[in-house]
Amino acid sequence: MELLDKLNWRYATKAMNGKTVDEDKIDRILEAARLAPTSSGLQPFEIIVITNNDIKGQIKPVAWDQSVITDSSHLLVFAAWDTYTAERINQVFDMTNSVRGYENEGFENYRQMLLNTYPQKGAEENFIHASKQAYIAFGLAVAAAAYEGVDATPMEGFDPDAVDKILGLREKGLRSAVLLPLGYRDEDNDWLANQVKVRKPKEQLVTVLD
Repeated sequence: MELLDKLNWRYATKAMNGKTVDEDKIDRILEAARLAPTSSGLQPFEIIVITNNDIKGQIKPVAWDQSVITDSSHLLVFAAWDTYTAERINQVFDMTNSVRGYENEGFENYRQMLLNTYPQKGAEENFIHASKQAYIAFGLAVAAAAYEGVDATPMEGFDPDAVDKILGLREKGLRSAVLLPLGYRDEDNDWLANQVKVRKPKEQLVTVLD
């Protein structure tokens, strides 16, 4: 029940107070994102952690001028691969073989299947798929932040092209997918802080097929 209690506590914080989140909490939030499941285990994204106030200040105007960008302790940018390449796929499979200390025929056959599939698709289709994997990690980061008692603001309200330019992501083969400011709520200035959480009732959201 503790996790559910924390998830009921959390909300999309609209105002933060600028207080710094301890690094050990940030590390555990990032570790939760790192441990997230992804398609074929490829983890086709990177997480950019921004504490630099100048960079936050550059991002704020292209993120609907939302104050949580600059008032956050840490701003996380989930940036997905711009496409799948043979090099990227091979790097993941080679790392897995190295860590496990052996090669498996079935695993190698699966590698070839991916190599014969993803790189032949268009870059935009591949980016959409990669960004979906980034969202899985993003969701776990949101849950982990709640568990740590850290406020978070899931944000799609920003100009991805502008953020990519500010952070030089395109040169790294990345595109921004979603933002996650982390910090602590400013209850005196956050209109949403004391509002009742509203979600669909279970019977409207969940269908059980026995």
